[in-house]
Amino acid sequence: MTTPDPGIDRDWLLLFGAWLICTLAALGSLFFSEVMEFAPCSLCWYQRIFMYPLVIVLAVGLFPVDRGAVRFGLPLAIGGWLVAAYHLLLYEGIVPESASPCRQGVSCKEEYIEVLGFLSIPALSLVAFTAVVGLLLVLKRRLKR
Repeated sequence: MTTPDPGIDRDWLLLFGAWLICTLAALGSLFFSEVMEFAPCSLCWYQRIFMYPLVIVLAVGLFPVDRGAVRFGLPLAIGGWLVAAYHLLLYEGIVPESASPCRQGVSCKEEYIEVLGFLSIPALSLVAFTAVVGLLLVLKRRLKR
């Protein structure tokens, strides 16, 4: 049995993982809109409003590990998760299109890509927010000790 390396701070790694996911998601959304020229719908903009500040909040909390990163980051991640979940339900047709906030411009059901044949942009967003919420909840629990 090996003993864990005392030089590795698990709290920092959890926060770094959450920050990395947020950064990749933010860069991915910018790639889709600026390089691939996919116009974001209203719900995509709301998800960006939650994701982009997370990149900064979590980065500030990394040096040193700060409980404030969890306190401020978790509500943003949960808010983004709720919007992403609603967007995916709308995209999949579970929520009727009449309940969509995307009345003008790009439809919230616009099909741009499907990664691996089944992961749409709304699904990718939900996966990212789910991972960040999970990591921040684990970190919150660890910091209470």
